[in-house]
Amino acid sequence: IHSILNMWRIAYKRTAGAISRRHLAPSTSSSTTIRWHGGPAAAADAPTVHVTFIQPDDTKKTVDAIVGESLLQTAHRNDIELEGACEGVCACSTCHLILPSMEFYDSLEEASEDEEDMLDMAFGLRETSRLGCQIIVREDMEGVELEMPKATRNFYVDGHVPVPH
Repeated sequence: IHSILNMWRIAYKRTAGAISRRHLAPSTSSSTTIRWHGGPAAAADAPTVHVTFIQPDDTKKTVDAIVGESLLQTAHRNDIELEGACEGVCACSTCHLILPSMEFYDSLEEASEDEEDMLDMAFGLRETSRLGCQIIVREDMEGVELEMPKATRNFYVDGHVPVPH
């Protein structure tokens, strides 16, 4: 239990200053929907695009991705084993994806400092690596192929013992 509490403390510290930027989803009503974990809330009538996940065993799975959701949400909705141990709050590297090209990488919003810090811990890091929880599906992503690394580093599962602060 101590490890779980420490993980949430780390997640809170990493996201507390960015809650309004990352975790407030737009709403069509007069109130704002707050999403603490799991990613943005996509509109119920949002269009979809086809994206392909190249899984660690090199099989390809093409799925419908809802415009406005994160790639981590897309993976989870379609039973793709992209872990997301921190529930999409940019506090781990288990949703690491490798993008198909620098052109596609450069078309995305620039990675935040928090994301870059988490990517430093990712297994198999490449020049076009990003976190699936930080990439929001857009209509121009139709047909994109995303590579999942052969392994992940989840310190809370892989034997890491956190040091109390």
